[in-house]
Amino acid sequence: MNRIGIERLCTFDLPPVAFVGLAADLGCRYIGIGLRAMGYYNPHGYPDWSLKDDPALRREMRASLKDRGVCVSLVEGFAVRPDFDMGALTADLDLVCELGGMRINLVSVDRELSRTFDGFAQVAELADARGIETTTEIGVGPISNLATAMSAKRHVARSSFRLLIDTMHFFRHGGTVGEVAQLDSDAIGYVQLCDCPRISGHASYMEEALHERMVPGEGELPLLEFLKVVPEQVIVSVEVPQRSLAEAGLGPRERVEPCVAAGRRLLARVKST
Repeated sequence: MNRIGIERLCTFDLPPVAFVGLAADLGCRYIGIGLRAMGYYNPHGYPDWSLKDDPALRREMRASLKDRGVCVSLVEGFAVRPDFDMGALTADLDLVCELGGMRINLVSVDRELSRTFDGFAQVAELADARGIETTTEIGVGPISNLATAMSAKRHVARSSFRLLIDTMHFFRHGGTVGEVAQLDSDAIGYVQLCDCPRISGHASYMEEALHERMVPGEGELPLLEFLKVVPEQVIVSVEVPQRSLAEAGLGPRERVEPCVAAGRRLLARVKST
């Protein structure tokens, strides 16, 4: 199974049709995107873009996905916020459908767990009605450990609601391979793969997370052991932003290709053991 995907953080706002082409050229079937450019770091001077506001771009994107044999495996940008009407996200979910998106990643910036869990349930219901899966990840915010993430999953009580494991966030927040091994086989819906030191040398956690991660296998995370306990049907998508390389003049393919190759090597080692 060709399980390798590429996440948008790797490309620093590469326009979506070009992103599809990059994935196809690297033999990847999956991409994780947002509906608009992130807009906070654009070293290559790409034009601003929005799949939300540009129907022509959506048509071009759909055609490119079909022509190049690539799928939108994840759409980022969905969040529970205090006093926010989750029903307002229906238009964005309809756009995910239009693009053939397989799942959304839903996070929370509401520190109140009961509102977070209820918001997750509401959005997951809306997504499920459209045939879209929902994931949530352990990281900065109220879902800060595996136990809380599993509580959210039990509260939502839908088979289409699963966990996204971002390897940096998971292990930096105290997660272990043993915990993952104890999960039911359908608990994990998606993996974002990167490496990093166990202890950060960066002044800001989010500065590191958004701009400087490491190629899988070049840091200190137990990625091989982790991938051995991840069900083989789960997509493993590299998420390795490398601002230092972009500022040194390396383009998206030069940065992303070694990450994809490293992910493939790890998965090949999993199959061989």
